[in-house]
Amino acid sequence: MASIIHSDPEILGGTPVFRGTRVPVESLFDHLAKSIPLDEFLDDFPTVSREQAVAVLHSSSQLLQSLTALHDENLVG
Repeated sequence: MASIIHSDPEILGGTPVFRGTRVPVESLFDHLAKSIPLDEFLDDFPTVSREQAVAVLHSSSQLLQSLTALHDENLVG
């Protein structure tokens, strides 16, 4: 994920952004939460590539799956 997301105190106060841009990763999730399609997000933020956005979504999904499995494991164990 570090190759996709970057955090630097000098860029938006350390807010995680898409690497090589000043676009906060949170903007992607905000758009999707408002039912704004990925294509429209990419139109709104042309410095973010489709590959970057999809990679963040995929990595986030994997993280949630891992957390769910860990939670379930703790309930059983």
